[in-house]
Amino acid sequence: MNIIFRKDTWQEIYYSLKNNKLRTFLTMIGVGWGMFLYVSLLGAAKGMENGFDKLFSGFATNSIFLWAQNTSIPYNGFPKGRQMSLHLPDMDLLERKIPQIDYISPQNSRGSFGNPGEQMSRNGKTAVYTLTGDYPVGNKISEKKLIFGRYLNDADISGNKNVTVIGEGIYKNFFDAKKNENPIGKSINIKGIFFNVIGVYKVAKAGGPNNNDTTAFIPLSTFTKMFNDGDRVDFFAIVSKPDADLAIVEDQAKDELKSKNSVSPEDTNAFGTFNLGKMFEKMTGFLTGMQLLTIIVGTLTIIAGVIAISNILLITVKERTKEIGIRRALGAKPSEVRNQILLESVVITLVSGLIGFMFGIILLMIIDISTKNQDAFPFYNPTVNYGDVFSAMGVMILLGLIIGMIPAQRAVKIRPIEALRSE
Repeated sequence: MNIIFRKDTWQEIYYSLKNNKLRTFLTMIGVGWGMFLYVSLLGAAKGMENGFDKLFSGFATNSIFLWAQNTSIPYNGFPKGRQMSLHLPDMDLLERKIPQIDYISPQNSRGSFGNPGEQMSRNGKTAVYTLTGDYPVGNKISEKKLIFGRYLNDADISGNKNVTVIGEGIYKNFFDAKKNENPIGKSINIKGIFFNVIGVYKVAKAGGPNNNDTTAFIPLSTFTKMFNDGDRVDFFAIVSKPDADLAIVEDQAKDELKSKNSVSPEDTNAFGTFNLGKMFEKMTGFLTGMQLLTIIVGTLTIIAGVIAISNILLITVKERTKEIGIRRALGAKPSEVRNQILLESVVITLVSGLIGFMFGIILLMIIDISTKNQDAFPFYNPTVNYGDVFSAMGVMILLGLIIGMIPAQRAVKIRPIEALRSE
């Protein structure tokens, strides 16, 4: 009968571990701690990854924000310090010259980038909020979670309509949010002009690209007429195609605008950009590094624990020399003695790993519950890939077998006569 299915085999393992409780416990700590670290840190890294994904959900991370500044180098007879500007026709130029661009969204704004906001009022209540002129495509770059109505559409742009999509902060100030008042079709006064509310959006409380719920969006065509901006644009949000190199698109966009405006190719100040894709890539790299570090630390800790098990079993074999000699004298085969020791090694390793795994899962559950409603902290749903855990468990058992061969071979080499003579 296979040694694994023999009752006396398991009885021997039980009594062996029972007789050395403290030693067994201290040995198991190493492997258990390694698995605990592996599970908890891997889950925590996944929780941070999920948190950042949630934070940037609905936002085109492969995007660049481009705006005009002052020149810093004289060029073609123009002095330095010349004020640059962006215009709506520049959109067509960039899309025509740079095929890697997927789409461009122009925006003008009052109340951001250090500009004062605009006064808005309704039913005697007055406040200053950010006012932004946008295109419908702007919602593809920074998707608004609408709780009432809709976002701007092409008809709003072409018709220069006086319509607005307001943030939840504005809605709560001007409407009865406690009674869930429907604002659609009702109006608010912006800069002395009445605008019909066509939508209300809500944003996450966490800090991120979509964290401003005190902005009113109106058609860009209406915005430019209100402020006599003509075709001037404050900034472009440029989204590249998925397979494009965002850094190259960024450089090409600047170069095209420099060429059009007679700016020196070496001038790095004429047009400013913020590459969101580069920042997001750094965060992704950081999270990947965390996961890799977790795997390395957990694996090394597990290996150290398994080696400790081997050392303990070596001591155990020495203490059980007489017992092993009696078993050999009674006819036990060398393979049976070897398998007995190997089985003890696997049992200690497996039980230690399972205990560490359970404590790791419990810790992740506690962290998940405690951060469930903490929107200000980018952490969400810390989980582990059970495939990775079971793979680690398999490697751990394999290491237990390999390391266990050392004390097992020591036990096999014990001669029955010498063992019986030992004290």
